[in-house]
Order: sequence, then structure tokens, then C-alpha cells
Amino acid sequence: MNAAEKEIYNDNLFDRLFIALLAWKMAAALGKGTQLKGYDGFVDLSKQIVRGRTPREQQELVAAILQSLVPSQLLAIVRAVFSPTQLVCELNAWFGATFFQWLVGPCEIVEVEVPAEDETLRKQKSGIHIEKCRYLENSGCTGMCVNMCKLPTQDFFTQKFGIPLTMIPNFEDLSCEMIFGQRPLPFEEDPAYNQPCLANRCSLGTQSLQPCPKVRS
Repeated sequence: MNAAEKEIYNDNLFDRLFIALLAWKMAAALGKGTQLKGYDGFVDLSKQIVRGRTPREQQELVAAILQSLVPSQLLAIVRAVFSPTQLVCELNAWFGATFFQWLVGPCEIVEVEVPAEDETLRKQKSGIHIEKCRYLENSGCTGMCVNMCKLPTQDFFTQKFGIPLTMIPNFEDLSCEMIFGQRPLPFEEDPAYNQPCLANRCSLGTQSLQPCPKVRS
């Protein structure tokens, strides 16, 4: 996909229902809604979450929204019953690639290398390659990608489900890699920590290589 060309999505009924559910949860958490419809409304609510909140506060609010989508009892059962085996990680990749294209755009399952218990690397099909992230393209913001998607999603799966997840957004071509079974780096060691604004997309974007001011507290 060409990163410079805006993608057009034809959401089906189920896509629109999932988008509406997530937007409803976000509006409930914010205490206010949006005049925009569909995916545009979802992105607008994301921008409302960002306004006036620190990166940590943004991440905490998104974490609360994610947890509201999954009953706490189910989270406890998953942590107790399912260890992050190869099969479990591969099933998570299949589920994500199959049911969440409405959120991130076209994607496919790919083979990745993840550390095994004996610290050797093992190959497994627990990766998702997102061709061009719908959320990153529509938000046009490094900080929103990091604080509203990457960090809370990594933490949700790693801490709440007990299934390690690392997300590696590519801010050049807007693609992204999701690797189930790989524990995320401390954020200060993550390349996204020093990622500049998206040039030609963000209102703050320049040719400067300074980190995006919305990423750090």
C-alpha cells in the first residue's frame, strides 16, 4: 500500500457495529460524545481523550475502556488456564488478524521468532503484519499511536491476559507488526520513545528529529 494515498474502507454491518460499540464505550468513559459518525467518530473521541491529559492519563483511560470490553472474570480465567504457549500465541494472532481488520485495516498472519523458556528463539506463526494501520493513518499522530494504541494494548495482553505482546509501528509506511509471545521492552528502550512527529501529517510535524512531544510526560 502507498502511505501517501488515503485508503478508502467500505465497512460492512459487523464492522460498523464493532466501531459503534467501541465509540460508545469511549464516550461513556469521557462523559460526552461526538457529532461524527463511524470510524471518524471513533478517531474524534480518541482526540478528545488526548486533549488536556498526560500520556499516562491517556493510557490509563484507554486501559479502563479495554477492560470494560472484557469481563474481569474472563480475564482471570484466561490468566489461570492459558499459559503463553506457541498454540495460544498463534490462536491470538489468528483471532486478531481475522476479527480486527475493521480497526487496523488489512493484515495477515506471519511467522516470527520469539524467545522460548530456555532463551533460544523459536519460530511460530504468532505475528500479525498490518499493511497500513487505519488508526495511525486517520489520526496522523505519533503520540496517539503510542498512547492510545501501542502501549495500552501491549499492557492489556501482557498484564491482564498474561500473553506477552509487542507492537512495532513503522512510522514511515504506516505498517505495524504485532508479535504475540514477545514481551515488550521498557518504554524508555523502545524506538517509539524517540519517534518524531509524522511529517506532512501532524500539525506539529516538521523536519526536526526531536521526539514527538505527545509521547513523553
